[in-house]
Amino acid sequence: ALRRLSHYLLAHYQKGTRPVRDWRTTTNVAIDLMVYAILSVDEKNQVLTTYIWYRQHWTDEFLRWDPTRFDNLTQISLPMESIWVPDILINEFVDVGKSPHVPYVYVSHHGEVQNLKPIQVMTACSLDIYNFPFDVQNCSLTFTSWLHHIRDINLSLWRQPELVKFDRSVFMNQGEWELLYVLSRFQEFSVKSSDSYAEMKFYVVIRRRPLFYTVSLLLPSIFLMVMDIVGFYLPPNSGERVSFKITLLLGYSVFLIIVSDTLPATAVGTPLIGIYFVVCMALLVISLMETILIVRLVHKQDLQPHVPEWVKRLLLEQATVLLCIRDRKKFSRSRTQSSDISRQVDNNDSTAKLNHYGCEDPRECETVGGARLAAAFAGQAEGSPLMHGVLREITAIRQFLEKREEFRDVAHEWLQVGYVLDVLLFRAYLAAVLAYSITLGTLWSVWRDA
Repeated sequence: ALRRLSHYLLAHYQKGTRPVRDWRTTTNVAIDLMVYAILSVDEKNQVLTTYIWYRQHWTDEFLRWDPTRFDNLTQISLPMESIWVPDILINEFVDVGKSPHVPYVYVSHHGEVQNLKPIQVMTACSLDIYNFPFDVQNCSLTFTSWLHHIRDINLSLWRQPELVKFDRSVFMNQGEWELLYVLSRFQEFSVKSSDSYAEMKFYVVIRRRPLFYTVSLLLPSIFLMVMDIVGFYLPPNSGERVSFKITLLLGYSVFLIIVSDTLPATAVGTPLIGIYFVVCMALLVISLMETILIVRLVHKQDLQPHVPEWVKRLLLEQATVLLCIRDRKKFSRSRTQSSDISRQVDNNDSTAKLNHYGCEDPRECETVGGARLAAAFAGQAEGSPLMHGVLREITAIRQFLEKREEFRDVAHEWLQVGYVLDVLLFRAYLAAVLAYSITLGTLWSVWRDA
């Protein structure tokens, strides 16, 4: 019965002619699509490779028979090369994929022809990677007849659009990309007021799974930035902070070299994560520059000038109140009393050197020292050469001690200024990093939940 039916249908069949008895009759082709897998997304070349199950059916008016004449056969498979097949192609095709060849179609006794085949589709797609790795891509597959206009071949959807939209029954859900939904839309297309062509568009909406990129890209960068912030707790007058931050900057540079191949590259845009890495590098450079400035400020030098009065008022008085520094009273007290204390210490030291007696009361020491100095000046009046030499040595020692104490006071004042300035810059740097992180985190959260 199968052989008789096949011979009956194909004996006088003309596959080069559209199978209608009246040429004014439009051949309606119903198509359907199911996404099986997302094979690859090439951001550089803007190419999407998918594996789909494609189905289409139409009515062939010359492939009808009476089942009672052929042992009640209602369906038969025929070679695709032997019958007429609509020339429906995908407009976005850029390359022929490795699709398996299905040589047969099913034909029912009413003349309905079903053509079911899997296709590996390599299509052009406008990929937007700005939100990487939380990006969502929307790629279209446009099915249309390449030659026949809408009066000859019209297209329709095999199933309801709602069934097509959320159908993931055959999708392989274990790759990098997640299928969100498939939208379908029918439209007519014409070029320069010529005949219209029927088009059926399928919008494949996919979303990247960001876990791998979050672990391998974002977390190491966040850890390095946290270490840079912790580095501010090193003493500003030690050189270890500079070497520590230089090491962090070199480590971040090596990290960027390693992850450069992981980031998608396009000629039309840069992903936000690339801008994030550049800004993080800039923040590390700014942190290093701030550290170098503070170390240079608090470094002890013999030729270091006194701290200007406006700097003292601005940083040691107003900034300490603004920054809520707990030991700000120590700054003002040491600033106002440092010179008096140093002079008193020098006077006591010099007096002790001139005094042969030990005393614990400063006023007693001052009285005794004055008496000894008076005696010394009296001896000087007598013209003793030995006394002249002793007084010269004592004067030189006193001047040296006063100069050294003055250098210590100047260095101590600059150290206090550097400490306050370091706290101020650190909090400004921390506020900038937190604002930057919150902004990016908010954007990525919105994109992820959109």
